[in-house]
Amino acid sequence: MKHENQGNSHQGNRHDGGAPGEGKDRHLNNPIEDRLIPLEPLDLGRVRSIDDLVRAMSKTAFTGRQLGEAADVLEAMARDPDCFVVMTLAGAMTVAKQGLIVTELIDRGIVNAIVSTGALMAHGLVEATGHAHFRANPEVSDEELYEQGYNRVYDTLEPEQNLDDVEEVMSQVLENWDHNELMCSYKLNHAIGAHLAKHAKDQRGILKSAYEKGVPVFVPAFTDSELGLDTALNNRLRESTGRHKVRFDPFADLEHFAATLLRQKRLGIFTIGGGVPRNWSQQFGPFIELRHRRLGENLPLKRYHYGLRICPEPVYWGGLSGSPYSEAISWGKFVPPGEGGKFGEVFLDATVGLPLIVAAVFERLDKGKKSTAAKKGKKEVGKKS
Repeated sequence: MKHENQGNSHQGNRHDGGAPGEGKDRHLNNPIEDRLIPLEPLDLGRVRSIDDLVRAMSKTAFTGRQLGEAADVLEAMARDPDCFVVMTLAGAMTVAKQGLIVTELIDRGIVNAIVSTGALMAHGLVEATGHAHFRANPEVSDEELYEQGYNRVYDTLEPEQNLDDVEEVMSQVLENWDHNELMCSYKLNHAIGAHLAKHAKDQRGILKSAYEKGVPVFVPAFTDSELGLDTALNNRLRESTGRHKVRFDPFADLEHFAATLLRQKRLGIFTIGGGVPRNWSQQFGPFIELRHRRLGENLPLKRYHYGLRICPEPVYWGGLSGSPYSEAISWGKFVPPGEGGKFGEVFLDATVGLPLIVAAVFERLDKGKKSTAAKKGKKEVGKKS
C-alpha cells in the first residue's frame, strides 16, 4: 500500500508540475483546430513551369520555403501601382552573368531605382559594349593569370583588355563633361547610359535600360570602382593639360535619392547581397527622421513597406549583409509587419535564387496580362456581335 500511495503521490506531483527537472502531463493541441498551415510534398510530376516549381517550394520547408515566399513579396511589389522599388546590388553579379535579369526588371517597370557597387556597373559595361567574361582554368595559377592580363573573380575571368575598353567609353563620356556642372554618380551613370543608347544600340545593359526608362542609378562608394579610377585618371589628365578638374559631390546623390523617395506613396526594396548599397538605401528613413527631429523640417516619416533580400551571409557575423529586416525595424527603416510591412529573406547564393524568383514572378505577371487581354478580346467580340 505504501508503495502504491507513493506512486499516486508521484503521479499527482507530475500533473502539478513535478519536482525540478521532471516533466509534466501535456495537453496536445489539434493542429487543424489551431489553424496551422500544412506543408505539402513537392510533386515534380505536377510541375509544368518555373512558377509551378516556386509555388510548390513555398509549401515545403527551409530555404525552399523562403524562396517561394520571396516570390510572393516581389509579386506584391510589382503589382502595387503605388510602390516605388529600389533595387540594391552588391557582389559580382554582372561578372556572374546576371545583368540581363536586372535589365529586364528595369525594362518591365518593376525596378524604379538602382543602388549599386561601382564594380558591378563597370563589369556590366563590359557586357553592354559587347565583350565577354570567361571561365577560369583552375590549373592556371593567379601569378600566371596576372602575367597574362586576366583578373579572376572566383571561377570567372575578367580580361584586363575589357577594362581598358571600358575606359575608352568612360573617356568619351568624361571628355564631354562640362567642368562647371557638378558631378555625382547618378548624373554620370545617366550620361554613360545615353552614350550606350547612341553607340551600342544592339546591346542590352543595365545603364542603357536605366537611361531609356528614366531609372536613376546611384553608386554611393563611387571611388571604390573601375569607374571611379577612370574618373580620377581623367581629372589628372585634365590637370596636366591645364584644364579644370571635374568636381564630384556624393551628397548630391544622397539628396536626389531622398527627394525621389519622398515623392512616392509607398516604398519597396529588393536587395542582392548587402554592403554599402543596402545600407545607403536603407538609411533613407533615419535621414528623413533626423531632418524632422533635429532640424525641424516638416517631412513625412517614410519607411520601406516591402523588403526582399537574397544573401547567404548569416546574422551572427554582425555585418549589415546578414542582418534581418526585423533588426532594421528598430532603426526606423522598415514598416513593421503589424502595420502592413511585407518581407522576404532568402539565405541563398543570388545566382541561384535571383533567376528562380524573378522568372516565377515574370510568369505570373505575363499570365495576368494574357488573361486580361483574353477578357478584353471577348468583350470586343461581344460588342461587334
